[in-house]
Amino acid sequence: MRPLFHPSIDDITVEGILHALSDPVRVAIFADIVRSTCSRNCSNFLKISEKSVPKSTLSQHFKALRDAGLIRGERRGVEMHNTSRCAELEKRFPGLIEAIVSAHGVQSRGKGRERSGARPKGRR
Repeated sequence: MRPLFHPSIDDITVEGILHALSDPVRVAIFADIVRSTCSRNCSNFLKISEKSVPKSTLSQHFKALRDAGLIRGERRGVEMHNTSRCAELEKRFPGLIEAIVSAHGVQSRGKGRERSGARPKGRR
């Protein structure tokens, strides 16, 4: 089995992070991994953002997150367990990941209100 690629912390760029998190499914996966206290595998995300996502598509999302340096993957038997690299990223880009995950949370809560029929503040 091929070893997984994980970029060194010095090779991680803001552009790479923002590109990886520009996809709504990937940012939802990443935010969930960041909030989790343990590693997460692909099966934890078969249904994300109220949509079913095929495992093959999830594998590509995890690869994009890994290639950007946002997560670290570890094989355990037949499963791939993923953890965030937040501690490393915080040292390189202070406050960036927290800001992105917080903004995603605000945006997600706003979408929930719009679906339920409640109007966001300031809109008529």
